[in-house]
Amino acid sequence: MSDVFWSAPQSRAAWETLPQPVLEAAGRCDAERLEVERARVAPHLRERITTPVYSVADRFASWERLVRRMEAGRPGSDDYYPISAYGNDLDSRDSLDEVMDALPAAAREGALGKLLAELDARFDAASVPDPEGSLRPWVRPTKDHARLPDRWSRKPLRTPWDD
Repeated sequence: MSDVFWSAPQSRAAWETLPQPVLEAAGRCDAERLEVERARVAPHLRERITTPVYSVADRFASWERLVRRMEAGRPGSDDYYPISAYGNDLDSRDSLDEVMDALPAAAREGALGKLLAELDARFDAASVPDPEGSLRPWVRPTKDHARLPDRWSRKPLRTPWDD
């Protein structure tokens, strides 16, 4: 089994401190997500999928990895990050709002809420407004453009993808 928290030490640390009710609520979110993911594959493959690709833990870790990449700038050749992944990571971050609403208050006010607020602030610090939408040809949201969070109208100060 792969480590969902690779290159996401803050997410790992937060996860290790979560109280049991929060872990159980995250588990319920993961069970719902698993059914969504299983519904998208052929019937003979469904039973092989036992954990969701986009678990709650994975979404936090993905958001942290993006923020860390943006802070560092373009990585070396050993950490390939295509521009298309940026849109996926923004979509994944958007889904964390829904996840947080489904979790108990202890999660929103505790370690996960604090982690998300810190990562969002770091994202804002590592990006600038992009009113002209210069990334739009490559980064397309899956949701209604009129209701997108502000992060979709920002671009990294240092691009994390290879040109």
